[in-house]
Amino acid sequence: MTAVPSRVPESFALVFLGGAVGTGLRYAADVLIGTIGDWPGATLLVNLIGAFALGWLYGRTSSRRWRLLVGTGMLGGFTTYSALAVQTQELLDHAPLSGIAYAAATVAVGVLAAQVGSRLGGRR
Repeated sequence: MTAVPSRVPESFALVFLGGAVGTGLRYAADVLIGTIGDWPGATLLVNLIGAFALGWLYGRTSSRRWRLLVGTGMLGGFTTYSALAVQTQELLDHAPLSGIAYAAATVAVGVLAAQVGSRLGGRR
């Protein structure tokens, strides 16, 4: 989705505000949840919730503003691929099977969560 030049400042503001909320929520999840056994539970949880919520949002609305504020901004700030990649590498270093399982579960359940969210949001 490319922004119309006259809408760039508004688009930036929406993404910025949503991102600020999303990153704050992700930090709260890190503090409150942390790890679950060997797995980075907070990262897993925010990525699965984010996949579901993004699927729901895109199934529910075609509003450019909502997609920028909530999808790109808040959920983009809330979810984290970079932490997933680094934490998977750390698990692979000391518990290879756990690292493989964590990465596979995150991707597989994330895709399923996005599909369920999309269907519940109204997209068939």
